[in-house]
Amino acid sequence: MSHSEVARPTLSDALTERMLELIREGGHRPGDRLPSTRELSQRFAVTTPTLREALRRLEATGAIEMRHGSGIYVGAAIERVVLPNPNVREIHGTQLLDLLDARILIEPPLAARAATAAGEQDLSRLRRLLEEAARYLRGHDARLAEVNMDFHRSAARAAGNGVLAEVVDSLLTVHASEQREILRIFDDRRRDYEEHLAILEAIQDRDADAAGELMKAHLIDVKTVVERNLS
Repeated sequence: MSHSEVARPTLSDALTERMLELIREGGHRPGDRLPSTRELSQRFAVTTPTLREALRRLEATGAIEMRHGSGIYVGAAIERVVLPNPNVREIHGTQLLDLLDARILIEPPLAARAATAAGEQDLSRLRRLLEEAARYLRGHDARLAEVNMDFHRSAARAAGNGVLAEVVDSLLTVHASEQREILRIFDDRRRDYEEHLAILEAIQDRDADAAGELMKAHLIDVKTVVERNLS
């Protein structure tokens, strides 16, 4: 992979890290209220849409909580030991494949467990995420990528083991740059969506074997495409 092909850090990446610094350096604890969107936009000298993208990413990982009509609050996940690596680094092909290998080992058994453990709230969230993904299939790459990763996070959470759900969350958060590069290489949003839909249907049908096998096949499918493009 040439240096020019590597996904570069975005303004949203930098803003996400600056928000984490604000929370840490300010000594904020879970439940503490943060400045308003307008105040944060002025503080970081960015537009409101750019700020909102960073806030959505932080909310997806539980670092913050956005309460409609109330404000922005520090989330419970801010106390996690593992946080995104703020150091900008070159991405190597081996890192992409290692990340996918880790996910292939961890996510299929969680999908299988979700088929028996998921509650109606878990299923509703997975359905909502795929409905949202369907709206972005023809555009808005950044938001579609976030929704797709939220689907994987939520499927892991539906298995009912908070520690393992945090492992998946950490893999996708700490290695966000690698994950974006994987999605850029795979670049088949319709196929990605249909495989996610099949996984959800197996979970809803309470078919643990199918859910696990479909998740494994999905991740191996992605890895195969990435390997082919790196060779």
